[in-house]
Amino acid sequence: MPSTEITVDARGHRCPVPTLRLRRALENAPSGALVRLYADDPLARIDVPHFAASGGFEVLDVAEDDGVLSFLIGKPA
Repeated sequence: MPSTEITVDARGHRCPVPTLRLRRALENAPSGALVRLYADDPLARIDVPHFAASGGFEVLDVAEDDGVLSFLIGKPA
């Protein structure tokens, strides 16, 4: 069964806004969902994995393209 992927676009916002938007999306997401966060604040590279680890979420992928960070976060089923 494919998981739901939710996109959170936080480009143009400075931390902690991307992490706060990610948290809100994960709280509202069904169990087993995937949330992809786009952020262009370099601090997100540190803040997002820390938030995920402290919240029991899994960072499945991190990529960067032309200054935009992309994080794929899994919510436990």
